[in-house]
Amino acid sequence: MDTIRSFIEVFSVFVLPLLIVGFPLYGLYKKVPVYEEFVEGAKGGFQVAITIIPYLVAILFAIAMFRASGALEFVIDALRPVLALIAVPAEVLPMMILRPLTGSGSAAIVLDMIAQYGPDSILVKMAATMFGSTETTFYVIAVYFGAVNVKKTRHALSAGLIADIFAMFMAIYVVQLLFG
Repeated sequence: MDTIRSFIEVFSVFVLPLLIVGFPLYGLYKKVPVYEEFVEGAKGGFQVAITIIPYLVAILFAIAMFRASGALEFVIDALRPVLALIAVPAEVLPMMILRPLTGSGSAAIVLDMIAQYGPDSILVKMAATMFGSTETTFYVIAVYFGAVNVKKTRHALSAGLIADIFAMFMAIYVVQLLFG
């Protein structure tokens, strides 16, 4: 187990620098005008940001109402016994519920957990791993599909939620395996 942990620690140091340097170098190798393409992408990103603002406001309002109404706490209390049967700490349930809905809301959950349990807590490690390994599925469907006028999402929602659920449980069990 220490070998796996050591490998992950060494590998994680090099991943981001390799990505930051690797993509531009690959583009140069393929004779792509890297800077010019980056600027064009930034222009497109700005236009997308303007287009998605109404969708963003709507989903953030809905999430704020969900939290403020006490519905989140009600759901957590109702599911606590079931979670105990499958070895899932109830403290990470807010992250499991909010992550498919909002990135900023789930980031706030992680920050609250850091303040409450400390940055080295296994619960925080679980929540942070969930944050990094899952997607804001409802947000993506509402905002990005709405921005490009996709009306029929077909199986996007179910596929995204299945992937999120699997990633959340794997985050819990992998963190328990590595740090538990």
